[in-house]
Amino acid sequence: MNLGLSKTLVQRGLSAHAAIGLLASALLYIVCLTGTVTVFYEEWQRAEQPDAPEMQRIAPDAVQRAVASVLASEKDRKATEHLYVHLPTDALPRTTVTTDRQAVHVDDHGRVVAKELNGWSEFLLNLHYTLNIPGMVGLTIVGGLGVMTVALSLTGLIAHPRIFRDAFRLRARDRGGLGLADWHNRLGVWTLPFALAIALTGAMIGLGSINVYGLAQGFYKGDMEAAYAPIFGAEGKPNAKPAPLADVAAALQTMTARFPEVRPIYVFMHEPGTAGQQLQVLALPQRRLVYGETYNFDQAGRFLATVGLADGATGQQVAASAYNLHFGNYGGLPVKIAYLLLGGALCVVIATGTSIWLGKRERRGYRQPRLRNGWNAIVWGSGLALALTLLARLWIGNAAPFKTIFWLSLAVLVVLSTALPERYRVRRALQWSLGICVAALVPAVLGG
Repeated sequence: MNLGLSKTLVQRGLSAHAAIGLLASALLYIVCLTGTVTVFYEEWQRAEQPDAPEMQRIAPDAVQRAVASVLASEKDRKATEHLYVHLPTDALPRTTVTTDRQAVHVDDHGRVVAKELNGWSEFLLNLHYTLNIPGMVGLTIVGGLGVMTVALSLTGLIAHPRIFRDAFRLRARDRGGLGLADWHNRLGVWTLPFALAIALTGAMIGLGSINVYGLAQGFYKGDMEAAYAPIFGAEGKPNAKPAPLADVAAALQTMTARFPEVRPIYVFMHEPGTAGQQLQVLALPQRRLVYGETYNFDQAGRFLATVGLADGATGQQVAASAYNLHFGNYGGLPVKIAYLLLGGALCVVIATGTSIWLGKRERRGYRQPRLRNGWNAIVWGSGLALALTLLARLWIGNAAPFKTIFWLSLAVLVVLSTALPERYRVRRALQWSLGICVAALVPAVLGG
């Protein structure tokens, strides 16, 4: 059926269609890039605040003193509902106490030393998780991008039946489009298991909140905590009546005596200092992919039961394993380096995929240099904008407006790149700018 549309209108429609496709690819690229960088989340925290006290272990009594000291500093404010103690780990050998309104580092004697200042690391993690979009909207978008990655990986296999046979055939220097396609296809094959694992776990994490929200509305009268309870355990019933602080030291001593094969990494306290307070210890089992097992204690520090994340129902174990599998938080530094290389390769696959598509359009006569420049601005400008936020952390400090700097910088780069005439070498300028920023950052970050 011919709708009688003018050629100009058709061209504009094609351009709009291409722009929408580029937007989806751009968001996917940003999520992949930030995820690759976020693999070193703990290392970024140490680089941000190199003077924070570090230790391999902290005594249970010192943890008790730290908790009591932090809560005492808030006695004139509304009581905190949640308190967390990050215990020293190999990746982040620091003890940090976090409440609803503050986070502080403590030394190995339990004395408060300094505020936690990891604003850039938190910005980076939030950018990857939600694209800095608040609420469930951001999580849903990122989860949808995970589903899109699964679909792209599988359809890519279907579209290239010889892809495995040609896995080691690389025409790297071909300038007719074959070289770029070979890089895309070969890296796509080599990273396929990684891409599927990352995409599936990312979709689980991103869309999990939506699924739980639906379950809560349908079966738990809108109670989100009740919907989460079968997997992650339930919180106790609140009772605001004042009570002595739960015995954290006794709980940690029990962990050492009764469960010496696991390493405690977190202490959770719900409604601390009340009759309804709940005490939990998260510990890392050996040779397991789960992010940890939760051990419940009463207020006197007596062990009650585990939640079952490490040895409970299969669904519990799968849910508890998604986070570590997604971020590479297992196996130490070698696994993180492997995730860095594989994540970088996946970024190349995404970048080259869109470039191949633009090249095919150009060979068919649909030359759109503005779209190509815009895509180059996404590929190289995203890294440049991220580098600018880290420079702002070094120059301005922890309070720098990281979200504004990133998104405004990226928007300006995209607008300028698409507005400049074709004769300007936008990609080269962006590459040089990114290289200069990285060269300036390396000694500052490594030097602490």
